[in-house]
Amino acid sequence: MQLSLTKALTLLACTLLSAATGPTKTVKRADSTQFVSTQGTKFFVNGSEFPFIGTNAYWLQALNEEQDIINTFSNISALGIRVVRTWAFNDVTEIPETGTWFQLIANGTTSINNGTNGLQKLDMILKHAESFGIYVVLTLTNNWSPSATDNLTSSIDDLKSSVQSRDVVETFNSSRPRNFLSNDYGGMDVYVRQFGLKNHDDFYTNDTILNSFMNYTTQIVTRYVNSPSVFSWELANDARCNSSVAASPSCNPQTVTKWHEIVANHVKSLDPNHLVSSGTQGFLCVGCPKLNPQPTSSTQPSARAVVGRRSVVKPLTRERIIQDRNAQWKRNKALLPKSEVQEREEGIRVRGRWVSTPTRRQSSSQGVGSAFDGSQGVDSEDILGIQNIAFSTFQLFPDQNSYGPDDPSLSPFNNTLQTGINWITTHGQIGQLFNKPVSLLGFGLVTQTNAPDFVPFNSTIAPFAPDATSTAATTKASSAADANSTQTFGVTDSEQDTAYASWLSAGIVSGVSGLIQYQWSQGNLTTSPNTAISPNNDTTGESSNDDTTGESPNDGYSIQGVGEDTVQSILQNAVQSVSST
Repeated sequence: MQLSLTKALTLLACTLLSAATGPTKTVKRADSTQFVSTQGTKFFVNGSEFPFIGTNAYWLQALNEEQDIINTFSNISALGIRVVRTWAFNDVTEIPETGTWFQLIANGTTSINNGTNGLQKLDMILKHAESFGIYVVLTLTNNWSPSATDNLTSSIDDLKSSVQSRDVVETFNSSRPRNFLSNDYGGMDVYVRQFGLKNHDDFYTNDTILNSFMNYTTQIVTRYVNSPSVFSWELANDARCNSSVAASPSCNPQTVTKWHEIVANHVKSLDPNHLVSSGTQGFLCVGCPKLNPQPTSSTQPSARAVVGRRSVVKPLTRERIIQDRNAQWKRNKALLPKSEVQEREEGIRVRGRWVSTPTRRQSSSQGVGSAFDGSQGVDSEDILGIQNIAFSTFQLFPDQNSYGPDDPSLSPFNNTLQTGINWITTHGQIGQLFNKPVSLLGFGLVTQTNAPDFVPFNSTIAPFAPDATSTAATTKASSAADANSTQTFGVTDSEQDTAYASWLSAGIVSGVSGLIQYQWSQGNLTTSPNTAISPNNDTTGESSNDDTTGESPNDGYSIQGVGEDTVQSILQNAVQSVSST
């Protein structure tokens, strides 16, 4: 029966995709400009609508040779992908002997590297992106920059039992070369540490840090103010109240919203040509006070007809979330045979990939969940209401975040699949409410093959690596009924393919104008010792045995290997789908 539910969810996505590729309402042509612009819920370039499929490659600046950048863009563009998201920051606390760095932050002072191993690498990226017709989302800082001395928190929901309980200092993994992981390029907490402060949210509220960050932002933004290959300025990746450094008790969603407004206004004052976006995970704070309420004329028709009908989106409320969830759970339960319903109601269900905590085993039907209640310190609706935030952003990483309680009628994978579809649909509707475009900045699932390489965003430890100090590729069940069982971490390659295809379809149907996969994989790269692309790097397993060529970094989400062709085919099919809408 679980197989039939999977088929049902996949068929639904395919049906919706079919509807999406049919005739659509004529959209008024926007003013022609070489820069990306918006009109209503759409992106435009040169006067034409610009829906897109994209990919992430945070490591582009760490490539050792210009030809590697060219080859990477060549392979990406061959699939029809038009947008690449990458880091436009690389903060260090001392000047490294090898590799790229953009800014030195040390003892309360900062300096910019304009050399060939500095911002000239970013120049090179934008130059070659333009030659391939690719637009680049440039991210200005990162919420995640873990250090061995941090007071790690459980800010990524599912990692508490598997990572956070360990002795961080003793097991902190420093064997990977710098810039291998996405959280090893500096970010907010580097500022906090180097300016002598202790709370993550000091980055948002301390005037000295804010001025320092805006100085860096000024250097980057003014450097590329006239570059047509910049898609947008993303203020921060996954900003929230806490990180591997804890938040102060006073941090709340309005703290993060105010920071976004200050920095967005600053960037837009420097650069009227390019769009500005937030880069958050998309967490919400339903019912919370708003600094930037949604427009009074917020009720908008859906961007596309769903199976022949036009719908009117209602504002997101606690009551609506719970009502929609209960109705969906009821429908799913009706698909199960009576014997299985009875078995599930009498037994104790354990989450498929992560140890099930008592909180997760309790019924969550009366609460909206951590993705909606403001507990992450983010209110994406309030941020979207900022005048200079041009479009809505969100992310989807079910291995690391909870986007809603599990349906007891579904298998672990089907819960992941359905919750992802719901999350995408919700954000598509939010874009309609605010009449702004929406972009999914990154989505990914860790496969069983990639599990040994998986490093959570708030850690440098691979918890499922063969040499991990705690449980490696398996995690023990916590209930007495399953005390002797183990559960393999990660989805199968086939499940990943199903999820990616379904999520892309759901995004297209829901009017999400940009869908960006995480992350791209590139082979045959030039290696150099002690860089992100190092020769014979046995500690990461990502370089080939050939001393002269290597692979792009793998933090557990790379598509390299057996499933690479299939994922690329799924992305290419999605490109064709958005091109025909």
